[in-house]
Amino acid sequence: MAGIGHNSGRVDEPGKSWRRHVWKKARKDLMPTLPIEVVRLRVRRAAELGLPYKTYAGIRASTGHDLIGFLFSNNALRVLHDGQAVPAARSEKLLSLQRAQCTGIAHRPVTPTHLATCAGLARAFAAPRFTDSWSQMRDQIRLIATSQGHPADRLVMIGETGFEREWAEAAQMAGFLPAAAFFDEQVGQDPPYVTGSTGA
Repeated sequence: MAGIGHNSGRVDEPGKSWRRHVWKKARKDLMPTLPIEVVRLRVRRAAELGLPYKTYAGIRASTGHDLIGFLFSNNALRVLHDGQAVPAARSEKLLSLQRAQCTGIAHRPVTPTHLATCAGLARAFAAPRFTDSWSQMRDQIRLIATSQGHPADRLVMIGETGFEREWAEAAQMAGFLPAAAFFDEQVGQDPPYVTGSTGA
């Protein structure tokens, strides 16, 4: 039962339709209207990055600038030990990325040396250890993300685990995408993403 002062969701006093109209107009006025040429460029950029436009646009809106690439965990690439190759479908997607910086992060026992040999990756680094403090983990991921001279919020983490999601948040990356979504294994859905801008 609703308490005192609660309107049970009903607002029936005069002017309701006018207030709704004004609210809708104000929200519409806040949304940017992009020239069609800009939209086309962004659609093309989303395709170069292997992302659905809606996902790309959402990440770009949350950071205010373009993405330059991705950090892939070895879990996301399904490389669980040295000598193992990235599965063909995932390797094909990596190789199809145009103008995207692709960096690997290797959990033990996978070594960065092996992960760096995977097709489509430019380089690879060791992942934080589970015994590292939160600040050590944050600093290491930031160092990896910024190793090419760009801010961390220009990159998206592609991973499979909750602690990899925490890396993206801690390092204030552009976001996190589950590997299955990025590699199009969730057919008919837009990949969910979590922005990394909330990390301290």
